[in-house]
Amino acid sequence: MDEAVGDLKQALPCVAESPTVHVEVHQRGGSTAKKEDIRLSVRKLLNRHNIVFGDYTWTEFDEPFLTRNVQSVSIVDTELRVKDRQPIDLSACTLALHIFQLNEEGPSSENLEEEAENIIAANHWVLPAAEFHGLWDSLVYDVEVKSHLLDYVMTTLLFSDKNVNSNLITWNRVVLLHGPPGTGKTSLCKALAQKLAIRLSSRYRYGQLIEINSHSLFSKWFSESGKLVTKMFQKIQDLINDKDALVFVLIDEVESLTAARSACRAGAEPSDAIRVVNAVLTQIDQIKRHSNVVILTTSNITEKIDVAFVDRADIKQYIGPPSAAAIFRIYLSCLEELMKCQIIYPRQQLLTLRELEMIGFLENNVSKLSLLLSEISRKSEGLSGRVLRKLPFLAHALYIQAPTVTIEGFLQALSLAVDKQFEERKKLSAYI
Repeated sequence: MDEAVGDLKQALPCVAESPTVHVEVHQRGGSTAKKEDIRLSVRKLLNRHNIVFGDYTWTEFDEPFLTRNVQSVSIVDTELRVKDRQPIDLSACTLALHIFQLNEEGPSSENLEEEAENIIAANHWVLPAAEFHGLWDSLVYDVEVKSHLLDYVMTTLLFSDKNVNSNLITWNRVVLLHGPPGTGKTSLCKALAQKLAIRLSSRYRYGQLIEINSHSLFSKWFSESGKLVTKMFQKIQDLINDKDALVFVLIDEVESLTAARSACRAGAEPSDAIRVVNAVLTQIDQIKRHSNVVILTTSNITEKIDVAFVDRADIKQYIGPPSAAAIFRIYLSCLEELMKCQIIYPRQQLLTLRELEMIGFLENNVSKLSLLLSEISRKSEGLSGRVLRKLPFLAHALYIQAPTVTIEGFLQALSLAVDKQFEERKKLSAYI
């Protein structure tokens, strides 16, 4: 118990103690090295690099042992606590090392059989999964969104470990992310599950993510048998019973619950359907009592979420379209990737928004391209994260069509692609 609480203390933000720096160590899939040996070698590496500026990743090592057994060593999530890019003295910090190997198997389906029909009720991943590797970093929001979600889950586990009386202080282990389509809510849920499976790897041997197929579960056809809902949640219960596993249950588009109940009340569907929905809520109430489970939900239509469910959610986090600052960071990551792949060539250094602020957005030979990217980011406001990630591809396909392009040429194409996106949106709205 003391060791588990210690893990949580490391993961929670420090108040009066030395700051905690999280280091994620990606152990190679074929490696059989002991974690303690890897831990010692990584600490030697960090001792040789005491000062870092924010997040940093090593992929090449001088030590043969690390080269053989470790894919990467990453200092992560420093921006969640420190907004300014200030040097971090690792010798003055508490280092929390998280050593993990990725599961390469991919998702499996949870099938339920009914009258010779095979119903895919859920998809199931063992975490950390190769499919979600890097997803957390690719999602750009205001800093507080990610840190609040991490802190929430850490607090639920701490309260459970300390045996806080849930009759006096209540928490339900339920997170609700809501907002317009395309803002990355489902991806954020998956990324959060992956991040926590890594962050708590010393406490839980692995994570489990079960994504419930809402459309199948709450359809008229499927709702004729409430027994199947019970079967599905019994499978989830079996996973939860393994106390070495941290289990995440993801219910996408949870407003489907409301749609089913509303249709029943209007007499449009058989009364059995409402029993199915009530069974889901009852099952959620049962599994949330376990200390190793977190229920993650999303909704695109906030006003239609079932009140009975909203009351169960501890955190109701709005996920909206990215701000201009977030868009700048998204575009910057895209440009870095294209330069790494030498589609944009030669490589040129771009300034961050923080660095532009430090020089007062003054234009010179060093800042010119970054200022142009900032201008493109401002005029991209209103576009969803899903669309923004497609725009670099569309910019190349529509306006470049060459193996390589300079960064100046690419930014011009990106600006045109943004304009075209808004023109197409205007034309589409005329028909709606």
